[in-house]
Amino acid sequence: MKDNVAIYKSKLLSIEEAVNKIESNMEIVVSQGCEPQGCMKQFHTVADRVENVKVFSVLTFRGYEFFTNPAMKGHFELCSWFHGGGARAGLAAKSGAVHFVPNLLHNIATGHNEARKTDIFFGSCTPPDKHGFVCFGLGTSYEKDIFEKAGLVILEVSPTLPRIFGDVEVHVSDVDFFVENEIDLPVIPKKIPGDIDLQIGSIIAELVDNESTLQLGIGEIPNAVAHALTHKKDLGIHTEMITDSMMDLYEMGVITNKKKAFYKDKFIATFVFGSRQLYDWVDNNVAIRFFRGPWVNHPSVLRQNSKMVSINTCMMVDFYGQVYSEGIGFKQYSGPGGQFDTAMGARQGIDGLGKSIIACPSTAKDGAMSTIVPFAPTGTPVTLHRGITDYVVTEYGAAWLRGRSVPERTLALINIAHPNFRNQLMEEAKKYGFI
Repeated sequence: MKDNVAIYKSKLLSIEEAVNKIESNMEIVVSQGCEPQGCMKQFHTVADRVENVKVFSVLTFRGYEFFTNPAMKGHFELCSWFHGGGARAGLAAKSGAVHFVPNLLHNIATGHNEARKTDIFFGSCTPPDKHGFVCFGLGTSYEKDIFEKAGLVILEVSPTLPRIFGDVEVHVSDVDFFVENEIDLPVIPKKIPGDIDLQIGSIIAELVDNESTLQLGIGEIPNAVAHALTHKKDLGIHTEMITDSMMDLYEMGVITNKKKAFYKDKFIATFVFGSRQLYDWVDNNVAIRFFRGPWVNHPSVLRQNSKMVSINTCMMVDFYGQVYSEGIGFKQYSGPGGQFDTAMGARQGIDGLGKSIIACPSTAKDGAMSTIVPFAPTGTPVTLHRGITDYVVTEYGAAWLRGRSVPERTLALINIAHPNFRNQLMEEAKKYGFI
């Protein structure tokens, strides 16, 4: 029988020793959101002896010196698949060390492994159990796939991480090195939805049938949707992210997962972010299964769910029905995440009952700008192709774009725009030949 404790202890390094494994021209991947904080806080300490080190990540919440300090340019580069607060801090500091990597959630891992190498994977994990298994931090959007291909694996062990179930476990014998540190979990406090969000939520809820399988994002609008779904029955979850609103609906008996087409009685997800209460809830919870992003978010898998409904938010929608969710102009704010994946999967539902819903308030910048526009500013990346867009919802109603011509789409979208902008939008629609 393996002495798992001895194996684990033989692989322990100090944080300094782990970081000293970094060499020039390496390509590194770090885990999502719940990143190995102890190691990443020290990456900059080897900058004087390394250059051209690329660090790939999703949702780095903290602004580490290796990419926020302009002096790091040429030594380190943060290559972000989805900007979090950390990446935005680096951009705000004009460090020149933060760049965006276009992607879709379901092909982050496979695309990276096909096109690039991973010299070191720095991840986070739970302490080993009595059988010698550790669990990846807060999920496995890409972590397990990268782990299997990396030249070297260093995991930061923290007792603060919840123990989760699914395809998230690895044995201590398969890990090269461990460091020990107490990681601060990324806490996203619950927010009370405002009046506009609640109006949007109630409109979306009318589009959700009993026994539907849902994908919900995070934020005020998805929270508002949850508030409006309390009268529904036997909802299921197949999503990239487990959220507080899902926990609440499960505790109310609204989400049961009993009518799902597969993995009945189980939540299916790739990761979890939310409140401390949520992390306590997912800890050792056998009702939740976390699987790899390339499987969970693949449209061919999503479409097999019964009455699949994808609910996401955006920044603006143009008259063609193109959806802009990750940035405006040349400023990248976040990333596509799983929006394309889940929208496509829902639209292609094999039962013909799937729906993709994109929601946003009708205005931005305190009412000074319409989010329904003829076209986006130059440089704005398209998140959803116009051929995929299905329902668009604001507080003024739902526009169903499926099967509609450009003039029909234009009029439907103007009808849900803020009244203060409808005349202007109609004039622009005529001016540019949309109608």
